[in-house]
Amino acid sequence: MSADDRSPFLSLHLLETLVAVLPVRDETGQPKSLVYGGVERHMITSQARRRAERVHARDRANAGVGALGGRSMGTRTREWALLTGEELVRRYGWDRDEAVATARAVIEACGLKFGDPGKRTVANLTKVLVFAPADAGARIADHLAAYRDELARWREKYLKAQSAKKAKRGAEQGAEAEGAPLPLPKATRDAVLLALAPRDAVDIALYGRFLAEIADSPNVDGAVQTGHAFTVHAAEQVEDFYAAADDAKLERRRGAWDFLDAADDAGAGMTGYQSLISGTFYRHAVLDRAQLRANLRRAGMGEEEAEQTAIAAEREFVTAFVEAFPEAKKNSTASTGSLPVLVLAFEGERPYNYAGAFQRPVDENPPEGGGEGPAGPAAARRLLRHHLFVAGKRKDLRYARVLTYDPEIGDLLDELAPADRVRPVNGIEELVP
Repeated sequence: MSADDRSPFLSLHLLETLVAVLPVRDETGQPKSLVYGGVERHMITSQARRRAERVHARDRANAGVGALGGRSMGTRTREWALLTGEELVRRYGWDRDEAVATARAVIEACGLKFGDPGKRTVANLTKVLVFAPADAGARIADHLAAYRDELARWREKYLKAQSAKKAKRGAEQGAEAEGAPLPLPKATRDAVLLALAPRDAVDIALYGRFLAEIADSPNVDGAVQTGHAFTVHAAEQVEDFYAAADDAKLERRRGAWDFLDAADDAGAGMTGYQSLISGTFYRHAVLDRAQLRANLRRAGMGEEEAEQTAIAAEREFVTAFVEAFPEAKKNSTASTGSLPVLVLAFEGERPYNYAGAFQRPVDENPPEGGGEGPAGPAAARRLLRHHLFVAGKRKDLRYARVLTYDPEIGDLLDELAPADRVRPVNGIEELVP
């Protein structure tokens, strides 16, 4: 299929069944939820999903694996001053305190605010996360090392002016000073802004970024749209009581070394509760192909390079959508080993969200009792039926493909999805035509 044959949007829809997991939680440690169709549903937020997918693609690219292997990717962090300082120490032999102080002052003078200087844990962290190419710290360090003497003089004047300004404002208003007290040399400001610019970081082109603190640093409208995942049925939650053993205490009990203080060794070492959820989730994402190519061209790529990179990014995005999973409690629940019940991919002239197929929650009672049976197969039936109905009325839907890792669904595909309208595939790479 040529580039001209591609529709502007690739829509992805996925069903997955999770058992006794907690992939995302609220500020109280409880599972997140929403009310839909008159009942409460478990929810996995789009933020959690996007991070899992972005990190999955980034780690593979950095390891030289997958369609984006070896390509430039981004890092989202508050630690750019620390990362720049580490580069100055490691590659140029600077004293660490001088390196971090210079990096902090330079980045702050560009417009990014930092934490309270009196609090060691946040003093050198920006107040907002900055999504920039992974080599931004190294690039800033190269410039600072090249202009070390000039910037050392500027830094001393900057810090003195900053202290005087804060003292004056504190005395007059009791407020923190805003803005740089001494302008940064233009060449240095340009170098820092170029380092922090999206450039050719593919995941920034995919997921976008917004940096309001620096007006002349370009923002990027993301090419990926992600919906919150939710259960296709009413939420079911269990409060799991756990007891953790104290190894040293148990060893003493086995050796009968503490028979005089046996009462002190009764019971578990630690107990508590954790909330766990189970269910079949529907999730959805869309790739805007035109936006992705526009982002890559704005990053400085020529037409041919942008086209080849966009094709690779699309394949890696689909892989991450299917494979990646939020890692909360991954060791205690083995949640990251889940495989989808069903993945549906198709193209269209606009995005298509099929959440409406599950507005009426799945009733998991047996069919003889008026229900639909287990949620996984029932949801697969609904999703495919919904797609076929919509595709019969929207002629722009093309190249529908379906992948399953569930043998029961595999047996049902001939019935659920006629091959001339939805093509079954055997691997993730075949979901992209």
